[in-house]
Amino acid sequence: MRNTVLHLLFGLAFSVISANALAINRRRYMLRQAGCIATLATTTTTSSSIAQAAANLKSRTDGYSIQHSEREWAYVLSGAQYNILRQGGTERQKASILNTFTSDNVGTYTCAGCATPLFSSQDKFSSGTGWPSFSSALSGVEVEDVDAVRATLDGREVRCNNCGGHLGDIFNDGWIYRGSSAAKTGKRYCIDGAALIFKPEDGGQDVFGDDPPKNKAISYEQSMYRD
Repeated sequence: MRNTVLHLLFGLAFSVISANALAINRRRYMLRQAGCIATLATTTTTSSSIAQAAANLKSRTDGYSIQHSEREWAYVLSGAQYNILRQGGTERQKASILNTFTSDNVGTYTCAGCATPLFSSQDKFSSGTGWPSFSSALSGVEVEDVDAVRATLDGREVRCNNCGGHLGDIFNDGWIYRGSSAAKTGKRYCIDGAALIFKPEDGGQDVFGDDPPKNKAISYEQSMYRD
């Protein structure tokens, strides 16, 4: 009798444990399925966003005053300049000699493709990002027109207003650079040095941004979302 009762109690306990285990496994399965669905939805949304961004990409040629065929651009520009200005590439951090320049290097930063004045040395500051940074731009810079949310989260592309050459991006995080000119404007123009040529105010020799700092090789990466 005692053995029978023990068997019954053991069987009941086993059934309860099995039922709980089944419920837990079912919940994990449902959560796993929900996670897969959420991931798929996110992936689909991201793919759609990338496709939409690509569809809305503005031509680097149409509407700009300075016109050249791609073959001509490839001829007049160095390989590094062409990669940045015409193909929207990105140089690696600390790859340009102009990243080492400060506001004490007085002069103007011009477009390597058409010599349009783009930035003043008085607006250059050290962001620590590894790319030449400016707190504001001259009238020769064109800023991509996007909604405020995307501008805050992803930044905006900046181009030369005369030839359409890609320069870099502008971010609304200037306020974090306390004590710099960017803290006043709230803007950080993050520029690829190879897109620039520095012209000293004293008439000294031009400094080409596709030259690397001493003893450092320069390399480039293709843009993920720009042609």
